[in-house]
Amino acid sequence: MPGRTLPTFTLAEVESHNSKKSCFVTVGRNVYDVTDFVDSHPGGSELVLEYAGKDIAAILKDEASHTHSEAAYEVLDDSLVGFLPAPNGASANGKAKSTAVDSGEVTADGEFVHPRTGMSKEEDLSKETDIADDYKTHKFLDLNRPLLLQVWFGGFSKEFYLDQVHRPRHYRGGQSAPIFGNFLEPLSMTPWWVIPLVWLPPVSYGLYLASEGFNNLYEEAGWFLFGLSVWTLVEYVLHRFLFHLDYYLPDNRVGITLHFLLHGVHHYLPMDKYRLVMPPTLFFVLAFPFWKLVHVIFFFNWYIGTTGFCGAIFGYICYDLTHYFLHHQNLPLWWKKLKKLHLQHHFLDYENGFGVTSPFWDNVFGTQLKSPLKKQ
Repeated sequence: MPGRTLPTFTLAEVESHNSKKSCFVTVGRNVYDVTDFVDSHPGGSELVLEYAGKDIAAILKDEASHTHSEAAYEVLDDSLVGFLPAPNGASANGKAKSTAVDSGEVTADGEFVHPRTGMSKEEDLSKETDIADDYKTHKFLDLNRPLLLQVWFGGFSKEFYLDQVHRPRHYRGGQSAPIFGNFLEPLSMTPWWVIPLVWLPPVSYGLYLASEGFNNLYEEAGWFLFGLSVWTLVEYVLHRFLFHLDYYLPDNRVGITLHFLLHGVHHYLPMDKYRLVMPPTLFFVLAFPFWKLVHVIFFFNWYIGTTGFCGAIFGYICYDLTHYFLHHQNLPLWWKKLKKLHLQHHFLDYENGFGVTSPFWDNVFGTQLKSPLKKQ
């Protein structure tokens, strides 16, 4: 069905296709590219261009103006290129409520299809993308070429970019699509085992140094667990308000490119195993301000601040490893439930379900993933 593959256009984007070189029309929510039909229209090209970028439902039914044959409707069926957003659609990220799930479709076999991702189940995330057909259909990114410069020079509007980057693709059996396409390419890829290898030693050393400020091990363990619990909130806040700051994303190439590098590429290629965990250099940039903040808050005791910070970094290690295994491992029963929730965040509703290691804060702030529609 077309909802699985075709993009969503904003009304402004449709209205901009109002010339002989590119002519879109709509019927309800359906968007049609009738450029090739303009010159062959029996009533003349002028009549088509009069409605370029507009809805033609009324004129199609107006027999006094022009009677349309079955062939005319067949032309429209062959020209379908996408859809307009559903009325009262989902709010953008940064807001707690979303109706994206409610505006989806249900297939004949009872499967829910998200109106934007075009997917219905987690197995869809691993279906290999037909690269040539995908680029021809969506006019977004060619997976055969380095992605970064395509995003930078693409001239995409924010609305179009966000629509496309949240439609998951799967590159050649799960290999890594090129981002830089040159000697910088290895810097964009991080195996999962790098995370504990890089960050467990400084966490251990920090706890060793901080131990001098405590009377016993239990006191230090308490502050370590405090830092670990604080991380769960930081994880939620970062995922929701930084990685998914879609609503506040600047509508320019700088904002769009930074979004793509920070988290967009993960939603675009969610099963790329080398872009699932955070490169150490990026995490250092994000973590350093928190190191400063913690020691401002605990200015009265360096040892408490350091222990709490080490607990939070250990929480990050657990988060990144959990994130990787949720995508790429067969897990025990409890983890299967967590995996189901997180993968639904990718193929069902990316505007909710921001907790990765736990849905606790989603329950607190009302961003739980909604159940998909069921066929009656």
